[in-house]
Amino acid sequence: MTIRVAIADDQGLVRAGFRMIVDSQADMEIAGEAGDGQAAIDLVRREHPDVVLMDIRMPRVDGIAATRAITAASGAPTRVVILTTHELDEYVFDALAAGASAFLLKAAPPEDLIRAIRVVASGDALLAPSVTKRLIEEFANRPKPAAKKVKQLEQLTEREREVLTEVARGLTNAEIAARLHVAETTVKTHVAHVLDKLELRDRVQAVILAYETGLAGT
Repeated sequence: MTIRVAIADDQGLVRAGFRMIVDSQADMEIAGEAGDGQAAIDLVRREHPDVVLMDIRMPRVDGIAATRAITAASGAPTRVVILTTHELDEYVFDALAAGASAFLLKAAPPEDLIRAIRVVASGDALLAPSVTKRLIEEFANRPKPAAKKVKQLEQLTEREREVLTEVARGLTNAEIAARLHVAETTVKTHVAHVLDKLELRDRVQAVILAYETGLAGT
């Protein structure tokens, strides 16, 4: 399967660099480029790429608003990889809450970008340790979660709670499978059950809920 990738960044040189990386992969192709958030939204509506490489700070519509619009749209799901210059960008949490599936530094080596594209295209999520750390800090300073959210977790089996905890730590399905000594397909099934029972859109929402309820982050 060919992964179709769109690039959204207001700097032409940055887009050119990402294009070269994507073009170097036999299983990937460029679906288009956008110089601002609104153009990115229009591009996704027109081309329906599998993955969007999204800058946060862009004119007209920023990357967070564009991500929210893209992930909320109906039809074939397009995954968003947020790209930023700063490791602990102040907008990390907002970007993840908007529906982004991965967060990556622009300075990361090409192999990290390629891995991120493949991971999110497969329906997984990718959170760097620095992002996980920021989530912990974010929720450590928040009031205790509503009883309703905590009660939601009671629907999960012990194994599903265990899988959710590992997802919140940023592990992929393959990594969770190795850690729990089960098949990757088993992990995928558990994740699907977690999302269904908790009525969540994707893995990132599951991560946020895990931190909100205190299941993760300790």
